[in-house]
Amino acid sequence: MGFDKISLKGRALRLLAGREHSRAELEKKLAPHEEESGELQRSLDELQAKGFISDQRVVESVIHRRAARLGVGRVKQELQAKGISADAMAEALDRLRGTEVQRAREVWRKKFGEAAADAAGRAKQMRFLAARGFGAEAIRRVVSGGEDD
Repeated sequence: MGFDKISLKGRALRLLAGREHSRAELEKKLAPHEEESGELQRSLDELQAKGFISDQRVVESVIHRRAARLGVGRVKQELQAKGISADAMAEALDRLRGTEVQRAREVWRKKFGEAAADAAGRAKQMRFLAARGFGAEAIRRVVSGGEDD
């Protein structure tokens, strides 16, 4: 009977094989499978000590996958939802802020391609970029027009 039972560590490794997970995500996903109090924490401590769990890798993974399409606000929100600490994401978010206008302009180009004809059109474009987490200054620079890099 015990042969088909997967250990918590085994379950964690299976999840990590698919993509990077933060410790908080693993705790949430594996908690229902914990049979003995403290077992999950011990397993995750061991995996973290061996380098299998890394908040920094989670941050880099999210940025790699999402930064081209999302602003700093949305990337930060996604990292917080994964349980990443402010310290772990601070440097990466600072790097993203430096390219916010360029990234917003590229997203805007793919969606609209040309300046809006009127105030209603500009408002629509601004809402679109805001919904993707771009900051007000980046949105203003992109929608107000031009290539003023």
